[in-house]
Amino acid sequence: DLQTAKRLNDTQPSRWLFFTQYPDARPANTTTMKLNMTTDVQQQHQQPPVNEHNIRMDMMKRSVKVIDAEVESGNTEYKRQLSKPTASRLRSLATQMSYRLDEGHGRCTYHVGVEDDGCHSLLGYRSVSESARLVECIARSLNAVVLERLMIQREVKIGKDGKAKLCPDRKAILVASEPPVLGAKGGRTTVVELDEGEDGEDCKEEKMSEDTASRPKKDRSLDTTDMALTRCELTIQRVETHLIDASPLSLMQLVAGVMPGTTTDRKNAFGRTRAESSLSDGVADSAEATTIDQQVPADKPVIPGKENASSPDSYSVSETLSKNNIRIAVVGNVDAGKSTLIGSLTTSTLDDGRGRCRTSIMKHRHEIESGRTSTATTHLLGFRHTGETISGKDKLRNPGRRRSEDEIARESYRVATLIDLAGHEKYLKTTIHGVSSGMADYGLILVNSRHPPTHMTQHHLNLCCSFGIPVIVVFTKVDGCPEHAIKNSKQEVFKMLRAPDIGKRPFAVRNEADVTTCMGKLHSLAPVLETSCVSGQGMDLLRKMLFSLPKRRRHENKVNRNFEFLVEDIFNVPGVGAVVSGFVNAGELEVGSGCHVYVGPTDDGTFLKTVAKSAHIARINTSHVTSGQSACLALSLGKDLRKKLRRGMVVLQKDPACTREFDAEICVLKGEGTTIRKSYQAYVHILNVRQSAYARHIELVDGIEGSRIPLGHGRHSCDEEGLVLRPGSRAKVRFEFAKRPEYIRPGMRMLFRDGRVRGVGIITNTLEVQPVA
Repeated sequence: DLQTAKRLNDTQPSRWLFFTQYPDARPANTTTMKLNMTTDVQQQHQQPPVNEHNIRMDMMKRSVKVIDAEVESGNTEYKRQLSKPTASRLRSLATQMSYRLDEGHGRCTYHVGVEDDGCHSLLGYRSVSESARLVECIARSLNAVVLERLMIQREVKIGKDGKAKLCPDRKAILVASEPPVLGAKGGRTTVVELDEGEDGEDCKEEKMSEDTASRPKKDRSLDTTDMALTRCELTIQRVETHLIDASPLSLMQLVAGVMPGTTTDRKNAFGRTRAESSLSDGVADSAEATTIDQQVPADKPVIPGKENASSPDSYSVSETLSKNNIRIAVVGNVDAGKSTLIGSLTTSTLDDGRGRCRTSIMKHRHEIESGRTSTATTHLLGFRHTGETISGKDKLRNPGRRRSEDEIARESYRVATLIDLAGHEKYLKTTIHGVSSGMADYGLILVNSRHPPTHMTQHHLNLCCSFGIPVIVVFTKVDGCPEHAIKNSKQEVFKMLRAPDIGKRPFAVRNEADVTTCMGKLHSLAPVLETSCVSGQGMDLLRKMLFSLPKRRRHENKVNRNFEFLVEDIFNVPGVGAVVSGFVNAGELEVGSGCHVYVGPTDDGTFLKTVAKSAHIARINTSHVTSGQSACLALSLGKDLRKKLRRGMVVLQKDPACTREFDAEICVLKGEGTTIRKSYQAYVHILNVRQSAYARHIELVDGIEGSRIPLGHGRHSCDEEGLVLRPGSRAKVRFEFAKRPEYIRPGMRMLFRDGRVRGVGIITNTLEVQPVA
């Protein structure tokens, strides 16, 4: 149309011919127009030949289709050219690439020098190569690498009439594999397609344009000038950051020319020296897309300047979230600052003293308004192998946006799962259930340094020690705290730790050497740290402590057992159906259409047979879950069966069974007014199971084998109704669930309460096992 012609006229030299064909668009002063045309033509002849080539390419109609047209969905993206993009444009391109990677489950393909309709963009090598470099920089910022970089030339020829045509002889096309700019060291350009076929008569006449006619006929080398029409195909794969670089550069640094492992820019656009990359050949040559099930490459990452040093072990995302995942329960009084501390750690920011950090992680509106946590939530704190934390803020896409769990998991070498529990006495039962079912490796006991510890601090210490969880005491809000106040608080806490029922020796941690000293001795020591989320005092030392903690629960040793998934929550996802979230306590599972599992028990003791369609770990789609992971399973259940799901169920692959009665060896904790006799009713916590139970039979024993709670001599008595247990007693008790049968096994640890914690024990036997109906 006329508007398009006017726009093209501004960039083409033959504007006078245009106005001959479109007289309505002729300017009023034609003489001035002729003079301007003469000046433009003279200036054009003074420019370098490459610009003449670009002008001629712009004049050509991009109508030579080389591949199929682009589709909106999928993992394939077309780009004509990227030239000096702005910061906002880079963020848009990074978001687009992240979408393509997600669509391809970790792998995508970029075609540079191609229009959206699949036609060749008719660009030279230099333009395409620079655009490919920018695409690779964007990929690197998203924890992805270029596995293959193919340069394709001689696909489009320029005929004598000046029109672009597709070469009829496909064997004459040159496909050269170039090493990625940020790829493995020592790469060379190699020709992929070596067979040169016999060209037809028409192709011989139009085989080369004027600018490439001097090239030898059988020259198979890549033409690196702008005279050769080129397009590029990039295969991009997402990998874990710790497999690439300990401290990856930002996107703007990569685009500006800073190479990984160097501090200087490139020499020039094309005479650059390829610095050594920290990516190993094993990752670069991987033939499988990086998904959560990917096996660890045989070669370990090579960090520039540290080739001879011992490199850390490489982990896939699946292993990071199981073998290298430390679960930490954070407990303390209502004013201790638990949510604030977790928010400050996960976002790598300081608090403003008015609840900014805690607001970023709270789940419900009433929690934000009151400042009190009422539910148990988990938050991921990622570490690189150097101990540096992964910032919770997404600086690439949106500085105000928090990173999602899948982004943190993919980038982390080591993960600390922080379990935020309620501190108010009103929500004590929620805290007890969180500690019971959280599979915590360690416990953080937070104490407000400005106030002495309360009875809730004592309850939390007893709770952690009842489950054999080593504790770390953290004094918060030390900024501006009077010396006498923190001194009194420490004295009270140390007195609690040294008590016979706790039996811990406090150990003040003041530097990194103290962190190393207490590692491996946490069964008898209780490290004590001082922190402030406002001033940042002690926060780096706390991060060092969390990174250095060894894995205590070895769930990987239970992989050979039968699959056992503990259900913690139920969801109904539109378009998916019933989804259960929880913890894989034993075994492993391959989900899919042929994965039959049993879910239960229901109220009548039966199990529902269904299919586990898919699974997620940290919001990452996977086909394989293993013991030690927190996961979500999508189940194929109808609307009626979906209503039977509840918290506390299990998902089993075989041998489903449940029981209503069980025997347990218990210890009655010391407390006020605790009396246990026959028909005593208490609320029982056994991992994810919580239900009222009756004491049907009581029998005294000398002690509980393997008990970690040192208690005094047992006190008991007999009355008309039989044996009576009092604080400090040890006994074997047969319990009966009051409402429904549950799935439990011998060896599980239990806790019972009637308002407050009254005792702990270990299940020794289950009775009246009900088979599947």
